[in-house]
Amino acid sequence: MIFAHPNADSFTAAVAQAYEAACRRLGHEVLKRDLYRLSFDPRLGSGELPFAPDFTPAPDVVLERALLQNCDIFAFVYPLWLNSPPAMMKGYLERVFGFGFAYGGGGHSYNPLLGGRKFISFSSSGAPTFWMEQTGSLGAVHALFDDYFASLTGMAALEHVHAGSVTHGASEFFVRARLDDVGRIVKKHFGGMA
Repeated sequence: MIFAHPNADSFTAAVAQAYEAACRRLGHEVLKRDLYRLSFDPRLGSGELPFAPDFTPAPDVVLERALLQNCDIFAFVYPLWLNSPPAMMKGYLERVFGFGFAYGGGGHSYNPLLGGRKFISFSSSGAPTFWMEQTGSLGAVHALFDDYFASLTGMAALEHVHAGSVTHGASEFFVRARLDDVGRIVKKHFGGMA
């Protein structure tokens, strides 16, 4: 699970905890990468650009790739800011899921390397989901994040679960219902896999 939110007590953090707990109840192992608490550096260095003369993954990227190399399913848990994933998540994907790990087979950027694996996304926003659908912003996130990422890496995108209208004053009932949704979705996709 790749989790990106600066507030460890946020709604997004509660979603990450609910995902982890639901997976563990089903007998699955969970490797949690809490990007802010890890102080992960999302900045892609010039030497990390594919085909740069000095192309070399940085030591922190090598470590992350070693940790993730045997994962079958990736869960991305993040808020939407300006209707897109936060820079921390985007930087992690650019650096860790970059050339030589998620794509780049045979030296070609169009060859995916993570075929047979899957991912699921959990996002949240202060904007209501219906508004995001009406404006096309939720569809854009699906196209630019989920669909493109699936094509690039060869992974299957299972589902994008979005919780809209998440505000600091959200009722306990609203929050509990959304966290229960996480448990149901985990059971739907991973219930028979343990």
